[in-house]
Amino acid sequence: MTLARIEPCLFLITKDNCHLYDSEALSLLWRKFVYFFLTFPEKVVPFLSRPSFPALLLPSGQHLFSSNAICRYFFEVNGQESNDVSNQWLEWETIVLQYKGQIYRNLKFIYSTENEAMSNLTLLSISLPEEGKRNILLTSALPYVNNVPHLGNIIGCVLSADVFSRYGRLRGWNLLFVCGTDEYGTATENKAREEGLTPQQICDKYHAVHSSIYKWFQIDFDFFGRTTTEKQTEIAQDIFWRLHKNGFLVEDTVEQLRCENCQRFLADRFVEGTCPHCSYPEARGDQCDKCGRLINAVELREPQCKVCRQTPIIRSSKHLFLDLPKLERQLEQWLEKSTSTGDWTANAKQITRSWIRDGLKPRCITRDLQWGTPVPHPDFKEKVFYVWFDAPIGYLSITASYTNEWDKWWKNPQQVELYNFMAKDNVPFHSVVFPCSLLGAQDNYTLVNHLVATEYLNYEDTKFSKSRGVGVFGDMAKDTGIPSDVWRFYLLYVRPEGQDSAFSWADMALKNNSELLNNLGNFINRAGMFVTKFFEGCVPEMDLQREEKKLLAVVGWELQQYIQLMDKVRIRDALKHILNISRHGNQYIQVNEPWKKIKGGERRAGTVTGVSVNIACLLSVMLFPYMPLVSQTIRDQLNAPQSCIGTMLQGTGTFVCALSAGHRIGTVSPLFQKLETDQIEALKKRFGGQQVFDSSVSAPAAPGAEVKVVGGVDPEKAEQLTKAVAEQGEKVRALKAQKAEKDVIAAEVSKLLELKKHLALAEGKNAAPAPQTGKKKK
Repeated sequence: MTLARIEPCLFLITKDNCHLYDSEALSLLWRKFVYFFLTFPEKVVPFLSRPSFPALLLPSGQHLFSSNAICRYFFEVNGQESNDVSNQWLEWETIVLQYKGQIYRNLKFIYSTENEAMSNLTLLSISLPEEGKRNILLTSALPYVNNVPHLGNIIGCVLSADVFSRYGRLRGWNLLFVCGTDEYGTATENKAREEGLTPQQICDKYHAVHSSIYKWFQIDFDFFGRTTTEKQTEIAQDIFWRLHKNGFLVEDTVEQLRCENCQRFLADRFVEGTCPHCSYPEARGDQCDKCGRLINAVELREPQCKVCRQTPIIRSSKHLFLDLPKLERQLEQWLEKSTSTGDWTANAKQITRSWIRDGLKPRCITRDLQWGTPVPHPDFKEKVFYVWFDAPIGYLSITASYTNEWDKWWKNPQQVELYNFMAKDNVPFHSVVFPCSLLGAQDNYTLVNHLVATEYLNYEDTKFSKSRGVGVFGDMAKDTGIPSDVWRFYLLYVRPEGQDSAFSWADMALKNNSELLNNLGNFINRAGMFVTKFFEGCVPEMDLQREEKKLLAVVGWELQQYIQLMDKVRIRDALKHILNISRHGNQYIQVNEPWKKIKGGERRAGTVTGVSVNIACLLSVMLFPYMPLVSQTIRDQLNAPQSCIGTMLQGTGTFVCALSAGHRIGTVSPLFQKLETDQIEALKKRFGGQQVFDSSVSAPAAPGAEVKVVGGVDPEKAEQLTKAVAEQGEKVRALKAQKAEKDVIAAEVSKLLELKKHLALAEGKNAAPAPQTGKKKK
C-alpha cells in the first residue's frame, strides 16, 4: 500500500504485505504474525484525495479503513478468535476514540518475548479548539537551526513556554503548544559553507540536535516541526498574495552591499563591520549584538564579506516592501486592545512603543538569496522571502503539519487566545511586523493576545560564546551529571523576568543544596518517612487543631499566590511560593517533633504526619510545571491519586487533603543530591572558555615568532594578564553581589591575587605586596 508523504509514523507490514497504521490494531497483534518498520510512506491511496487512517490494503486490492474491521480481519486470517481483552480494546476504540473523532499519533511501543503482546502504548490526541473551554494556542520563538542553543536560548523561549503549557494543562485548559526550527536564511547558508554541507543537510543535522536537547530538558511540545516544508511555502505565499492584492506591498530600489569577488549581493548576515551606533567591531548587517540596534548593512563602517573577507561595494537592487505606514492605524487599534486586555510583559510593551513612536517605515520582505521560501511574483522570481517575514509564518505551517484543521487555531480569534514566548530581541517582529502581515492579509487570523518576553541570561559575568567555549550549551548539560530537573529548576529560579540575570555555578550549587536538598527535599522525604516508619506505610488519622488550621490557611494563601502569578506568567515569582510552602512544612515538623510524640503514643504525631504528607502531595502538583520528573517521583512515592491534580489546581484552587486516613503510600527515598564544591569548581573551569588564563602555564610561542622581553618586561604576556585580571575581578565582584559562600569567594580572590602577582612580574615590577603604612583606623 502507498500513502502521501507525511510526518514519520510507525506502521506495520504483515507477511502478506498488508499495511496497518492504527495503534489499537497494532496493539492486538502478536509478534509471531508480523514484522514492522519505521519509515516514511510516499503516496496516497489511489482513489483518495488525502491520506485516511487507518488503511489496510487487502490482497484483493480492496481497502479497509475501520480499525475494528482490520482487527477482525487479522484474527480470521490467522485462524484465531478474539478474546475478552481484544473485544474490550475494540469496544474502547469504537466508543471512546471514534466517538470523539480524534486522530492519533506518537505511537510508542515495546515488544518482548514470543508470547507477549506489544505494550507500553502511548496515544496523544490531536488538539482542536472546543466550545465552552479556554482554548490556548502557545508558541515559542522558533530557534534558529544553524547552531546549538545555549542556556539563555533555552530559558528565554522553550523552557518558559513549557512551564506555562504544563501549568495550563493542570488547570484544565485546552492547550496546543507548537514550536520548531527556523531553517531558512543567510545564517543557514553561512553554516553550510563552514561545515562543507548543503543547507538542507545543515537543517537536518541541527533539527535533530535541537530535538534531542529539548527532549532531554523535558520540553513537552504537542508538535515540534520545521519551516522547510511545503506547508510553509503554501501558507507564506498565500499571505504574500493577499498582501499584494490588498495593496500593502510596494516596490523600491535599495542600495545593497555586493561582493565582487563572490559575485553576489550580500544579505544581512553575509556581512560584518563596525556598528555605526556603538562602534562594536563585529556587528552584523541587520543588527548589532552589543547595543541591540537594527542596522542597514550599508551603514556599517569597514564592512567585510563573511565568505571571502573582501570589502564589498554598494550596488542597487529592486525589492518588495511591506507597507507598514499604511497598516499603522490598524496596528495601533489592535495593539491598544491587546496590550490592555492581555498579559504583555513590560519590556514587550516598551519595545513595541519605541518602534511605533516615530512612525513606521516600509520594511523589506525579500532577499537576494537562494535558501528560502521562493517569492512567487514573476518580477522577483530570483529572490526569496526575508526570514523575518517568513519565519513567524512557521507557527502556522508547523500547526498545519500537526493537523489539517490548523485554521481552527489560526483563523479563530473569537475562541482562541494566542501566547507568544520569546527573548526581548524578537519582540518587534512579533508585535509589529508579523501582526501587520496578518492584518494586511485580511483573513481573520488569530493575533497575539499575550506576548511574554524575557530579558537576557548571561553566563557568570560574561556572554555565552560557542566560539570561545564560554558557557553551557544544550548538548553539554546532560554530560555534567546534573539531572535535567535540577537544570530546569535553577534556570527558572534565575529566569530573567524583569531584568537581565546571570547563570552562576556557585549560585546553582547554593540553590540546589539549600532550596532543593535542605528545604524541599528534606520536608517531602521526612513526611513520607514518618508515614513509613511510624504508621506502617498508611496515612494516619488527623485531628486538626488550631495550629493545623492556621498552617493550612497559610499554605492555601501560598497556593493562591502561585496560581495568580502563574496565570499572569510570572514564572520565577511563582516558584518562590512552592519553596515557601516547604519552609512552612519544615518549621511545622520541627516545632511539633512527631518522632518524639510517637514514643508516648500521642495522637498528635499522627496529625502532624498526616498533614505533612498531604502538603507534600500538594507540592508534587505545584512542582509539575517546573520539575516534571521530580513531581512524578513524589506522586509515585506517595501513591497519590491522579485526582489530586484536578482537585487542587482546577476550579477555585483550594488546598484539600488528597491522601485520606488509611491511604497506603509507596517506597520513600531522597529526591536530590548535594552538589559538592570540587564538582562545581571542575565544571566552572570546564565551561569557562579560552578567556580563562591559567597563570601557571606559559603559552608556547608560535613557530618563528620573536618574543620581545626587555629588562624582564614581557609586553605581550602583560597584555594577556591585564585582561585576565580585569575579568577575574569582575567575577569576584559578581560573587560578592550574589552573596556566595565565603570559601567560594576566597578561592576566586586567591586566583585574582595570583594573577596580579604574575602581571607585576610581566610588567617588570616587584611582585611582593607593598608594605601598608599609614593605615586608617576604623
